[in-house]
Amino acid sequence: MKCTFLGTGTSMGVPVAGGFGKELIDGDPRNQRTRCSAWVQTETTSIVIDIGPEFRIQSIRSDIQKIDLVLITHEHMDHIAGLDDLRAYNYSQNGPVPLYTSKKVIESIETRFDYMFGENKYPGSTSLDLHEISEPMQAGDITITPLPYNHGYIDVTGYRLNDFSYMTDVKRIPDETLEKVKGSKVLVLSGLRWGPEHPTHLTIPEAVEIATELNIPKTYLIHMNSYVNHEESSERLPEHVELAYDQLEITIR
Repeated sequence: MKCTFLGTGTSMGVPVAGGFGKELIDGDPRNQRTRCSAWVQTETTSIVIDIGPEFRIQSIRSDIQKIDLVLITHEHMDHIAGLDDLRAYNYSQNGPVPLYTSKKVIESIETRFDYMFGENKYPGSTSLDLHEISEPMQAGDITITPLPYNHGYIDVTGYRLNDFSYMTDVKRIPDETLEKVKGSKVLVLSGLRWGPEHPTHLTIPEAVEIATELNIPKTYLIHMNSYVNHEESSERLPEHVELAYDQLEITIR
């Protein structure tokens, strides 16, 4: 199984609109971060986690030709704003794209993208087949286990796909979810910045502590802001933790 990190940045991206803080990028393309999204694929199954505002560009860069289903972590716009770009897959796959998430997120999508649903669906708009996920399910050769946790003021659903666990926008993880993550070969975890503490996100040291306690062989950090320099941060991280970056491809064996 392979994962491609389509985007690894915060809700505002790096650099932010207007280019504010672009001097922090320091010429390293790994410091340019689009909004968080990931593509997980096997020889037979293709799954995308979150569809952010740059999904069109991300999908072109990674040459995503097929999407069997989409998993959405939560309703914030940096994770759903690109849903309209799934129209191309409606055409190429001749049908709606299945999307799995929590009941609350389904209600939010139906409200924000009301023109895609119901009797007044706009002709030619994206077609989605929405499903609630609360228990493990099978998608081809991938077992998907939902991983509920807290993002400060809202609940979020991460996902374990076989031996790969993906959790973004994390603040607190309940013990029951930590048990479901244990045994993963690869963990993806958000780490906003080195400090100070944030009310809705883990800092990098907090994320490292969780990864270490879970004894995961390799953890990749995502959702970093402009002040996280890839080269400098890599020198400070333990061997089992790395910063992900846009277009990084990893293999989970």
